[in-house]
Amino acid sequence: MVTVMTERPLREPTLLLITALADAPRHGYALIQEVAAISGGRVRLRAGTLYGALDRLLGQGIVRVEREEVVDSRLRRTYALTDAGYEVLATEADRLRTTAREAERRIGLGRPGPALRPARDGAGA
Repeated sequence: MVTVMTERPLREPTLLLITALADAPRHGYALIQEVAAISGGRVRLRAGTLYGALDRLLGQGIVRVEREEVVDSRLRRTYALTDAGYEVLATEADRLRTTAREAERRIGLGRPGPALRPARDGAGA
């Protein structure tokens, strides 16, 4: 039985992992590299963490195995998001956007003086 859970916010490594799969299928090592790139190097998945998360996401129907091939006598699986995975990612992106908007609004209400505005392209205060 496949169960997709979306009620609770995703943990950051899981969010980064499914984000890394949103634009193209990837194998394990490529996922580790892509997650590091997306997070600006803040999150570096270890193999055990990656494959544990992929197994859980496979069981939840969020990720599927796109293909399997043998490379240098080792099995390589390429993973892809399912339709349910795209829905989970879209829901989480909406949740984060809503939270960020509220945080920015409250920063503006709570700060004395002019409201804080995010810097753009390195041009700031």
